[in-house]
Amino acid sequence: MSLFLVAGEPSGDRLGAALIGGLRSLAPDTRFQGIAGPLMQAQGMASLFPMDELSIMGLAEVLPKYRHLKRRIRETAQAVLASGADALVTIDSPDFCLRVAAIVKAANPRFRTIHYVAPSVWAWRPKRAAKMARHIDHVLALLPFEPPYMTAAGMSCDFVGHPVVSEPLASPAERAAFDGSGPLVLALPGSRRAEVARLAPVLGQTLGLLKARHPDLRVALPTVPNVESLVRDLTAAWPVVPQVITDPALKRGAFAAADAAIAASGTVSLELAANACPMVIAYDMNAVTLWLMRRAALIDTVTLVNLVSDSRSVPEFIGPACRPEPIAAAIEALLADPSGQAAAMEMTMQRLGKGGEAPGLRAARSVLMHL
Repeated sequence: MSLFLVAGEPSGDRLGAALIGGLRSLAPDTRFQGIAGPLMQAQGMASLFPMDELSIMGLAEVLPKYRHLKRRIRETAQAVLASGADALVTIDSPDFCLRVAAIVKAANPRFRTIHYVAPSVWAWRPKRAAKMARHIDHVLALLPFEPPYMTAAGMSCDFVGHPVVSEPLASPAERAAFDGSGPLVLALPGSRRAEVARLAPVLGQTLGLLKARHPDLRVALPTVPNVESLVRDLTAAWPVVPQVITDPALKRGAFAAADAAIAASGTVSLELAANACPMVIAYDMNAVTLWLMRRAALIDTVTLVNLVSDSRSVPEFIGPACRPEPIAAAIEALLADPSGQAAAMEMTMQRLGKGGEAPGLRAARSVLMHL
């Protein structure tokens, strides 16, 4: 069997790597081609072009690169059609991936298409499900409440669990690497260049306020290689220069040892929950993008821990509220009493499939059953 995989950002690269691993265990002769990040490439898959060209979020951020992205969409769709693959598996990044799938289906309606990560139609733009069903046959959902939305629109869908529940946690030695006398705070400004650039000044000022209260404050900043140099440049003048981390073992240790975290919105909140690390969410974006998203929103929280646990335990500071003073006050509260989020984090992990079959294997099984 041959599959054409398309991932567009680091979270999709992780999903794709786990899917490849699952398929290799169930169907060892499967061949892979497409667009891959470093984790998928480590599984032996070559990439049509660098995946980080697609890691752009927000209308205002996309517009300057619109022509380039449109050309990449056409190139990718043409490569799919010429690939001889048995199916196209697009992974998250719906603005890019679903446009590719639409071109492929228009050219060859019999070409099988699978999308990994159900779009958040429960959060905003619910009509996307019906539009997606025109060119997607099957969906792999990360969240347990998503399949009914997909099947109602005419696609088949399986809940396969979230990969965070099967990712390795720190060993005692990895955790011990962060032993120290002062509180350890994680600064997590995201994996995209634009969001890192926007959030870094706010996080730096927040940490300055915390350092005034905790002179022995320590800061760790796990990041991804494609933004490491930018992170180092933007944090060099912070009141507490962070330990910038790209090594997976050090990242596991930091997540396990941290007393609290300031994180951009996204799947990182689930990684923190897996490590029982209390958190606040801080996120800012272009004002036009924020205005459009708020007008379309169907939910009152952007944090996956809040959504999956059906609680509002994790405080959020979004847009104009993303300011150092309230964020620092929320971190202070967590350092004083970290127990308030424990139940929500544990419930989130249980609902995402903790203790069951690995999501990558479940996703692979779903792909094989569908095809």
